[in-house]
This record gives sequence, structure tokens and C-alpha cells, in this order.
Amino acid sequence: MPNAGKSTLFNALTRLNVPAESYPFCTIDPNIAVVEVDDERVDLLAKLEGSKRKIKPSIEFIDIAGLIKGASKGEGLGNKFLDQIRKVDAILHVVRGFNNPNIPNTEKILDPLKDIETVETELILADIETINRRFEKKLKPAKSGDKEAIKELELLDRLKKHLEAGNLAYNFQRNDEENEIIKGLFLLTDKPVIYVLNADENVKNQDFLPYLENITEERNVDLLIVNAKIEEEVKDLPDEEKIAFLEAYGIKESAIQKVILTAYQKLNLLTFFTANQNEARAWSIKKGSTAFDAAGLIHTDMQKGFIKVEVISFEKLENFSNFKEAREKGAVEYHGKDYIVKEGDVLRFLFKV
Repeated sequence: MPNAGKSTLFNALTRLNVPAESYPFCTIDPNIAVVEVDDERVDLLAKLEGSKRKIKPSIEFIDIAGLIKGASKGEGLGNKFLDQIRKVDAILHVVRGFNNPNIPNTEKILDPLKDIETVETELILADIETINRRFEKKLKPAKSGDKEAIKELELLDRLKKHLEAGNLAYNFQRNDEENEIIKGLFLLTDKPVIYVLNADENVKNQDFLPYLENITEERNVDLLIVNAKIEEEVKDLPDEEKIAFLEAYGIKESAIQKVILTAYQKLNLLTFFTANQNEARAWSIKKGSTAFDAAGLIHTDMQKGFIKVEVISFEKLENFSNFKEAREKGAVEYHGKDYIVKEGDVLRFLFKV
């Protein structure tokens, strides 16, 4: 919703200063920033291999405008908002949990549960429209006896009923074949969601908190509580000053890294590493990806000329002075294209040019 603190959180996440004014739709055009995921394994790997450069994993955060009731019908920024959110892989849903007379609440009363319902209802309504259009498209071939079209109509009908009951597409049970069809619809509610309650230091006294915690547990959705204003204020301070500042507000540690790491996990990513004297680098790849996929992520020539991959877990590599010693001691494994990459793997690819 407008004035929930999206841009303030974005500033804290990215250390960029974008407008965070106290009026609706301040963020008309999306602000984009690439945020580094702090992974100390890259530092240790660079030390082991004597790498000159370090590259850590990253996430692209997009700060988009607030959504209001009626967005699915074009209210507010309506279709523009929906188009922007359609392009993302996961949603950080920032919900207002603070009272501040200087920052108008477009809903008049503080009710994060109602705000969540308003936003999700608009996304659901937009998805139902998408399903209706697809249904109309498949109706004629289904009437002509097309078996695939008939199966798809049955799926669309089940999915529509699921949404009409107030559920998100993300929680809709489907098999692999049905999943491919649903992916092609690019539904707004078929994305992983993290609720970020932007609250002040009085949050523990708020009546809505237990209800919000219960709902997120029922839906199996992550809930993070952040004081975005304080996080923005400390973002450029040295670590010692930052800790002291947060403690003055009763905050034990910054929530920003937790937001970043939770987002990373929600994207269903894992991290593998490559390292040599020039560069130690963390790569992000979808869980279940193969060594062949990983090679293509690094360079197409590496994938085309793939011979095999050397593999050692980061935890094992720490027991040696470097990758070379680990290989000499027989700790490095050799695999082919179909090897499933695991979290923390350190890989070296052998390929022909």
C-alpha cells in the first residue's frame, strides 16, 4: 500500500537514496538496484587461492509504486503497477505497522491484515482476468474435441475456483505438466511472497501482531519485522556505531541482511563457487541445476566444450591450503554433465575450446 515504507526499506537495502516522500505514488517509475549478498565464503576462498578480485552473489531489488483498491480495474497506477510486478521472481510485500501523523495512512486506520487482503485481492482479481482470457481462447478447440484443450480447461476451472476462494496461485497443487501450463500464464499470485512488517519500537504492544503471525504460519509465508526508518538512518554508519544506535532503540541486530538472505532463499537459489588467482566468485543458480547448466552460466564456450567438472565442497576445501592440494590429496571428485550442483560446491570445469 502507499506510505507503507517501501522506498525507505529500499534505501536501507541498497544504500541508495531514492525519494521516500510522505504522499502516495511517490515511486511512479521503479527504482532498481543490485544488492550484494554478504557471503564470507568468498573472502575465505579468495584467501586460499590468492585471488585478486572477489565477486559475491547478488539480488536485483525493484522499488515499485503503491497499490490501492481497484488497481486491477486501473485505479491509481493500476495496470502499470501490475505490469511491473509481473516481471519479478518474488515479492517483498511491505506492510505498514507504525503510526506516524506526519506520514498519512491512506487506509485511515492501522490494520496490516486488511492491507495484505487489499493488495492480494487486487492481484487475485487480475489473475482471474488472465485465466478468463485463456479460457476463452481454449474454448473453441475444446469444443472441437481437442484433448489437450479439454484438459487445460479443466485445470483453468480448478485454478479459478482456488483463486475465487481467496487463495494465491502459489499454493495451488499441481503436477509437472500442469505447472508448465500455469507458468505460461505469468500469474501475479504464483510468486513466492515475503511479508515485511515495517514497524516502530512499539510493535510488540500492537494487537494485530499475534494475528499476523498466525496467518503467515498458516500460509507458510515468511514474516520479517523491520524498522525501515531506523535501518535507513544507520545504513552508512561504521559497524560499531550502527550496533550502538540500534541498541538504543532496543534492536539487537540489523534486519537488513536477514531480508536479503530470506529473499535469496525464496528465489530457490543455491550458491556455488569458482576461484583462481584472478577471481574468487559466488554464482547463483536454481536448485536442481546440473554441472552443464552451471558451465553455461559462466560461459557458453565452457558449456559447448564441456568435458568434466572437478568438485569439492567448500567445507572440505577449508581443510586444505588450496584447491591444488585438495586435488593432490584425492579430496576432489570428478563428474559429468548430469551432476546436480549442491550448495557450497567449489567447481572447476575442464573443457575444450
